[in-house]
Amino acid sequence: MNFGTLLILIASGTFMVIGVTAAAWARAQSSRRIRDADLSEPRSQRAQLLIHEFEAHTNGWFWQTDADGHVLYLSDKVARGLDRPDAPALGQLLNKLFRMDSASPETERTLAFHLASRTAFSNYSVRPANDTTLDRWWSISGRPISDADGRFLGFVGSGSDLTERRRVDAEITRLALFDSLTGLANRQRLRLSLEQTLHQPGSVPRKTALFLLDLDRFKSVNDTLGHQTGDALLKKVALRLQRTIGEVGLVGRLGGDEFKVIIPFAPDREALAELARRVISELSQPYSINGSAISIGCSIGVAIAPTDGTDAETLVRNADLALYAAKGDGRGVHRFFRSELLIGAQSRKQLEDDLRGALAADQFFVAYQPVVSTRTQRIVGFEALLRWQHPTRGLVSPSEFIPVAEECGLIETIGEWVLRTACMEAAEWPHDIRVAVNVSPIQFANPALSTIVTSALATSGIKPDRLELEITEGVFVDESAATEQMFKALKGCGVRLALDDFGTGYSSLGYLRKAPFDKIKIDQSFVRGAAIAGNRNAAIIKAIVTLADTLGMETTAEGVETQDEIALIVDLGCSHIQGYVYGKPACAADVRAHLALAGDTATASGFRNSRSPRTSLLRKARIRSGDVVGDVRIRNISASGAMIEGIDVEEGAGEIDVQIELLEGQMLPARLRWAADGKAGLEFLEAFDLDRLAAATPAIPARKAG
Repeated sequence: MNFGTLLILIASGTFMVIGVTAAAWARAQSSRRIRDADLSEPRSQRAQLLIHEFEAHTNGWFWQTDADGHVLYLSDKVARGLDRPDAPALGQLLNKLFRMDSASPETERTLAFHLASRTAFSNYSVRPANDTTLDRWWSISGRPISDADGRFLGFVGSGSDLTERRRVDAEITRLALFDSLTGLANRQRLRLSLEQTLHQPGSVPRKTALFLLDLDRFKSVNDTLGHQTGDALLKKVALRLQRTIGEVGLVGRLGGDEFKVIIPFAPDREALAELARRVISELSQPYSINGSAISIGCSIGVAIAPTDGTDAETLVRNADLALYAAKGDGRGVHRFFRSELLIGAQSRKQLEDDLRGALAADQFFVAYQPVVSTRTQRIVGFEALLRWQHPTRGLVSPSEFIPVAEECGLIETIGEWVLRTACMEAAEWPHDIRVAVNVSPIQFANPALSTIVTSALATSGIKPDRLELEITEGVFVDESAATEQMFKALKGCGVRLALDDFGTGYSSLGYLRKAPFDKIKIDQSFVRGAAIAGNRNAAIIKAIVTLADTLGMETTAEGVETQDEIALIVDLGCSHIQGYVYGKPACAADVRAHLALAGDTATASGFRNSRSPRTSLLRKARIRSGDVVGDVRIRNISASGAMIEGIDVEEGAGEIDVQIELLEGQMLPARLRWAADGKAGLEFLEAFDLDRLAAATPAIPARKAG
């Protein structure tokens, strides 16, 4: 075999692979052979021994071509992998044996270019050219050589095996860019992909849709069936999601139960909406895991570039706002981003910032609404209600700032302040009047709650049974041994416990057997309208009262506003009433003044009879009385009647039967009950479905009439 050129390389010390490390290895591993060798033997034999040692014990190898690029020498371990029965490696053109990795950043030119131009190359990644099934990779280097007269002889070079390194690199890349549980793209790959999709060089911004998905009720799966089942569920969700999206977009998992879908070249909104609905439907179908049937849901927020953002950060933020809106609308739905959502989020952020300083700035106060006994018609207690007097916003609704306080972690501090304040102010009332304080699920989950309650009682000096803690069904969402322990601890303090907003939550009735409640508060949504004929709320209230009586609990009907509702509530057997009919929430000074002057006397006020909720609007309608037809304007309307204006009726004319065209081409029979100053009140002779009117009315936001 011709080793001439290789020997020249070794003798001159320029061989590119055998560097300091290889030389050191050769010295260490071959020292015995070299010592035993006859030092007088020809230099070529010693060089051949060195080459064989290096090829046999390292991943390095050598090659040589002639002036035309045909392979003259190739280390056996590489040749064996490239030899074919009909075409042995030796004698082949070098660029026909190896195919370069065009994606490698080290690749600047092709092998054919270097062979033709007789220029050196270094560290090119190559693989077998004619066998795509052989998963082998090498790094090769080479340089041209000439004889003493300057004639070009060909190329010599070296190589090393990259197969294992590329496998390791591929695994590292997989771990860096793919979710280890589901195999989907991970947060890092999704971010890179979205940025690349949005910023294609030299092109206009590409229309790209971004879906943010959040699984509904997934946490309960982890809590009840364990994290192993939760992980198995996530894998199945990933498969369904990937199958549903298909080739349309890139599916990834952000972490937990959050997923993201990037859809380049996005279709129109309706097509995206249909895809979102299909995803929700597919993911909401039952799953079977370890013999358990599991049902979850999915909410989706959608943002579309470039309309909703031209950069990744903005698009993700807006899709997240849309997802938040989807959850707020009841979950299991999709929502597109709207500019109002960003305005609302900014307003919410400002509200949060203001809320953080409200307590220190003494902007909170507690208002008290009376609770009246249906048996004695006397005040037996007050519910403490938090109020926020903002310096510029004015009185901020609790429904607006309480959720913000819960989300930003302020509710425990504010809740403790309300508890201590209510106890201190109740200490100045008669000793037989109780005070009720709301406790949020977040406060209830705090192991120190019973200690805080005990401290508030001790500081104020009121008896424990004068304090009633109102707890919502939300505390049972994550029901555990800690929940039961907290109930025992609170009852150990001697306080009373009331179940607030009963019937509006999502828990079963099973907890009533274990939780030591003294009272059930019937939510105002059941009380409102209960006195109107044909309403089923009265039957629901009666059922709740019967349940409470059986369990030895009191009942309070909330939101009572009319005097006929008082009579109904008493008739249904409720033990207590709370609502505007007995007074709006008042500040502590007004409560003390009332108790000092009138004692525990309760006086009913407000309308005597209930009426259907009225909606204000401004809408033209045609009205007919006999043969007379004219136009009027509707000012407010309910299911049972409406107030109109623009009608000329003599006072004292009495009741008049008319017909009014609320919907085009449809006349509704009504009776004119009163008329004065160009206005009149109509009573519909049959109930009217306001939803029909809303569907036919231009999209102008309606407001409730006061």
